[in-house]
Amino acid sequence: MPIGVFVLAAAVFAQGTSEFMMSGLLARTAADFGVSLGTVGLLTSVYAVGMVLGAPTMAATMGRWPLRRSATTFLALFCAAHIVGALTTDFAVLVATRAVAAVANAGFLAIVLAALPRLVGPALVGRATSIIVSGVTVACIAGVPAGTLLGQLWGWRSAFWAVAVVSAVVLVPVSSMVPRDGAGVGAADRSMRSEWAVLGVRAVRSAVIVGVLVNAATFAAFTYLGTVAAAIAGATSVWVPLVLALFGLGSFVGVTLTGRYSDRHGRSIITVGTAGLVGVWALAAITAHTMAGFAAMTLLTGAAAFGVGSALIATIVRTAAPAAPRLAGALATTALNIGAVLGPVVAGVAVDRAQTPVAALWCAAGAAAVAAAIVLVDRARRGPVEDAVGAVAR
Repeated sequence: MPIGVFVLAAAVFAQGTSEFMMSGLLARTAADFGVSLGTVGLLTSVYAVGMVLGAPTMAATMGRWPLRRSATTFLALFCAAHIVGALTTDFAVLVATRAVAAVANAGFLAIVLAALPRLVGPALVGRATSIIVSGVTVACIAGVPAGTLLGQLWGWRSAFWAVAVVSAVVLVPVSSMVPRDGAGVGAADRSMRSEWAVLGVRAVRSAVIVGVLVNAATFAAFTYLGTVAAAIAGATSVWVPLVLALFGLGSFVGVTLTGRYSDRHGRSIITVGTAGLVGVWALAAITAHTMAGFAAMTLLTGAAAFGVGSALIATIVRTAAPAAPRLAGALATTALNIGAVLGPVVAGVAVDRAQTPVAALWCAAGAAAVAAAIVLVDRARRGPVEDAVGAVAR
């Protein structure tokens, strides 16, 4: 595996830390700016929307750039946004920096994922994808708790400075070790309109829809994992952060294992995995009255959710890349982030109506059930993927 893939994963670690660390910094940020918790929650919403809109926009505008140039530009912009955010005393400016950071993050991921088939070869896309995605899982395990701890010790700005420093440090190897080519090769003679036509291919469209549903299930449940743990063991219990850490650990294990086999058995992993997700989310809901059972299921759900999610990213990129070399990574990034936006919204409605956070776990099981049904129907009807994609490319 080229060393550049691991360098890019290190950058994704910094970006993943930034994306999720606000959950532990909201109270201190609200107090510093004198705004309500609901208002400071805009920082999370703006980031999510920026990720959804930023991926296709940046892929379209910068997709022809060489990989090193685009990756370096996005990472430098991401770093600068955190420096400005750490220095500002204006909440509106802070919101704007989160939007800029999200767009840079989305653009970075979209360009990097689209480059993988050329960077490592089609046969290793699954393994390379798992390495890139592992940056996010390590961020959940180590980066987010570290950012929360820094915020508790020295204020929320210290967490922003830490992300900026890590990004700046990673910027050096990105600018020197990542290949110059790989992103825009073969894209110059193809219009963006023709690339969007790849969504007319059933294999690509189904993978994108399933990606939205699987990630919606993941974030519907993840948003309320700490609340469920607090309801079982008490808000001050050590089990609350431990449950979140177990989910992060499980996600790392799932991504790592999937990366070893998804290049050869990707379709089987997605078929079995989506069906399995229905069971593990439902079992997590059923066991949510005992701490030991819920903790064990948290580890398992993290592994299953991120394992299937990683396989879906690789499938979207591999299937769409021949016809849409610039948009392939953007489609994967956008699909997952649409799920990350929709999942918590739907789960929030369910939790309010049921008056229990466990309802979020049942929402996750429901979304996974729809995804599994689509996968099974698509597998029964699908023709040769290569012929369909090739027709669009021509």
